Amino acid sequence: MKNRLLSCALSLFLTTSGASVALAAEHQVLMLDANDTGEMVFEPNLIRVAVGDTVKFIPTDWGHNAESVKGLSPAGSKPFYGKLNEEVTVTLLKEGVHVIQCNPHSLMGMVAVIVAGSATNLVEIKAQSAIINAKFRIKRERLDGIFARISSE
Repeated sequence: MKNRLLSCALSLFLTTSGASVALAAEHQVLMLDANDTGEMVFEPNLIRVAVGDTVKFIPTDWGHNAESVKGLSPAGSKPFYGKLNEEVTVTLLKEGVHVIQCNPHSLMGMVAVIVAGSATNLVEIKAQSAIINAKFRIKRERLDGIFARISSE
């Protein structure tokens, strides 16, 4: 009887944990020198995912990385730092707005935003993003434009 209960519990665990893994999706974001929206860009620069999904950043052009921006993610999010010219995959475990940058091109406004689930922290992220926006040498409007798209959707 004890073995049967243990077997049932294990089967239930494997079934439910396997189902949640099977439902998680992987999304791709390209790191580019240019596209039709401008220079030094992530494509797409706004992506909506479910909590638990993964996002793979692909350095399509040379000289890029993807990393989380300190203070511009939901509380408790694990920061990530991709190496230059290497793919990096991140799993979004906290609901809300996550701002991503390419470190070598952050002064040029090379940023992207991931919304995991709902944009529950958008007001806070917008307020805190003034610091990073002030550092941009060009494309200062890029991050605000992404935030405006989130607000209008």
